[in-house]
Amino acid sequence: MNEIILASKSKVRKNILEKSGIFCEVVPSNVDEDSVKETLVKENASPEIISKNLAELKANKVSAKFTDKLVIGADSVIDLKGKIISKPKDRGEAIEILKLLNSKSHYLISSVCISKAGNMIWNYTDKAILTMKDFSDNELELYLSKILDETLYAYNVYQIEGEGRNLFSKIEGDEDTIMGLPIKQIKEYLNNFK
Repeated sequence: MNEIILASKSKVRKNILEKSGIFCEVVPSNVDEDSVKETLVKENASPEIISKNLAELKANKVSAKFTDKLVIGADSVIDLKGKIISKPKDRGEAIEILKLLNSKSHYLISSVCISKAGNMIWNYTDKAILTMKDFSDNELELYLSKILDETLYAYNVYQIEGEGRNLFSKIEGDEDTIMGLPIKQIKEYLNNFK
């Protein structure tokens, strides 16, 4: 198999790949996600398109530098009734996001893109539906107090494989998609890649 680079500093994404026997080098893309999202939102792009474009941008940027390797780029967004919810910048923002999601269903959309020599050669987007339980503000603040800053800013306010699972009454969709990397489809593509 070709050498693979993950264009992300996400430890969870790297772990998902390694658990599936896909070992990779990590080279963060350092794409300014917020400004790209802002531009796409102004152009009325759907949450799926925003997620896909960000995954592609990350993969293409890194693969332009490492032309002989396959580069995996990924992105996940929360879609609450068509509104994109971005990662919190601080704990105040995190509590506001949790209050916004409280007792509601939202989509978590994850896109993955594989690029070679600066161009996308494959992509896939999947979404899950998550329904949050009804919590008091105190309960949400108590939940946040158990979450380390690194976790809080790396995920969107909830870490489904940890404490975050307790926030939800219903989770519909692929667990790997929710964690940010639909691995089954990646493996299928890589197994057939020549």
